[in-house]
Amino acid sequence: MTAETTPAETGRDFIRDIVQADLDAKRHASIVTRFPPEPNGYLHIGHAKSIALNFGIAQEFGGRCHLRFDDTNPAKEEQEYIDSIQRDVRWLGFDWGDNLFYASDYFERLYGWAEDLIRAGLAYVDDQSQEEIRLARGTLTEPGRNSPFRDRGVEENLDLFRRMKAGEFANGARVLRAKIDMASGNINLRDPVLYRILHAEHPRTGRAWSIYPSYDYAHGQSDAIEGITHSICTLEFEDHRPLYDWFLDKLPVPSHPRQYEFARLNLTYTLLSKRVLTELVRGQHVGGWDDPRMPTIAGLRRRGVPPEAIREFIRRIGVAKANSVVDVGMLEFCIREVLNRTAQRRMAVLRPLKVVIENYPEGQSEELEAVNHPDDPAAGTRKVTFGRELYIERDDFMEDPPKKFFRLAPGREVRLRYAYFITCRQAVKDASGEVIELRCTYDPATRGGNAPDGRKVKATMHWLPAAESIPAEVRIYNPLFTNPAPDAANFTADLNPDSLEVLSDARIEPTMANATADDVVQFERQGYFVRDRDSMQDKPVFNRTIGLRDSFVKDVAKG
Repeated sequence: MTAETTPAETGRDFIRDIVQADLDAKRHASIVTRFPPEPNGYLHIGHAKSIALNFGIAQEFGGRCHLRFDDTNPAKEEQEYIDSIQRDVRWLGFDWGDNLFYASDYFERLYGWAEDLIRAGLAYVDDQSQEEIRLARGTLTEPGRNSPFRDRGVEENLDLFRRMKAGEFANGARVLRAKIDMASGNINLRDPVLYRILHAEHPRTGRAWSIYPSYDYAHGQSDAIEGITHSICTLEFEDHRPLYDWFLDKLPVPSHPRQYEFARLNLTYTLLSKRVLTELVRGQHVGGWDDPRMPTIAGLRRRGVPPEAIREFIRRIGVAKANSVVDVGMLEFCIREVLNRTAQRRMAVLRPLKVVIENYPEGQSEELEAVNHPDDPAAGTRKVTFGRELYIERDDFMEDPPKKFFRLAPGREVRLRYAYFITCRQAVKDASGEVIELRCTYDPATRGGNAPDGRKVKATMHWLPAAESIPAEVRIYNPLFTNPAPDAANFTADLNPDSLEVLSDARIEPTMANATADDVVQFERQGYFVRDRDSMQDKPVFNRTIGLRDSFVKDVAKG
């Protein structure tokens, strides 16, 4: 590594260094990682960092990565989320092969180990309510208080626990807790809950169970059953690691994984709290989990963000030990970089203004050649039709322009891309004084956009033929929040009222009528767009993936 390069640029980080050291020391025959989502929502871009890290390490070091659903809370879990998670991981470019697992696969084994803890005097049934347990747990500066049920005998605990399993008690009536240390400086070790009663339908086990293990109890043991060598998680689980190891030390597990923590992804103008994302959906602040304004993988995909851009973004930010906030501009840079290279070019007029070329023969038209990608000759060309009546962008005309406005104005000449020079002669207005049509002339000698006499113009504008272009709806998406550091506790106060603008009278090239939801194109001078999955054949809908340059943050800064 040179002085000018960073660990992210060389593909190295502290976790990969640990893995390499473990292999060099022959601590493991092969590397086994896992991505363990809880199926209680859709994945977001923060999960993409964990996915890329776990699957990437397994791939780089010749190991394997498991996809395991930590499905221990049926009250919040749905098959929809299980399906979406698998779809998103695959779309990002990763595959778990035959290594698909569920914590529910191990329910019997986990239950048996819980009885082992009871027999060893390391777990007990507590009759206190959730609130009573919380209040007795203490604070960061004050120790907790022992439960009045902490010293129950082994046989009584086993009897109650088995009756909990049999479904004899109501939700919340009892819990099983580990007996560790109520005075521990680590609150996670103050007799954590291992099982709670929950009479709910599980997506995979149905009504077979009336008790469910906690995440902390199920997670490490699931890792051990699967032979995970490196259990990689985000920094908020650092204080849980002593509990993770306590269970592994006290139980007859087949292996002893090691947990390592890395900094989670935080982005400006973005909230990645699953609680907030769920409330955004349920409160109908967005149109669903895959709304293109959402930072979910499904939302990014629907917006047209390519998976390779997300992978490149994750590579660039690297893996660190300390939390930080990444400017969303870096993600946008990666998106633009990929799309500039891969997206074919098309013309679209988002806010049409009609132009009549008065000296062009009525009833006549001609085909002009347009390139599909200026930097890729292999992408070929397409035909665009030029005729007497056209549409240009309304913002490309001003009746009384300021000094640095170089586009169309009365008496001014501009170039139409791939076509001719035109000059505006008259602006036609309606009764309210709004310009509704421009009367122009063209120079037939400038076909292709060049003047034989060498004269220059200061603007080149896109356009569409009025007759052949087709109507479309275009949705312009901006960040969901106006605050670069939105408040998760009161997120509605930071919602951007202009996060979505719908343009219902846009026009697009006829070639776009059959575009798919996977093909992002650049509308020249406008940005990158993709056809929405809700498109109707008679009027397609296009989502803006991203603009050609970042203007939102600058506009917010100006106030």
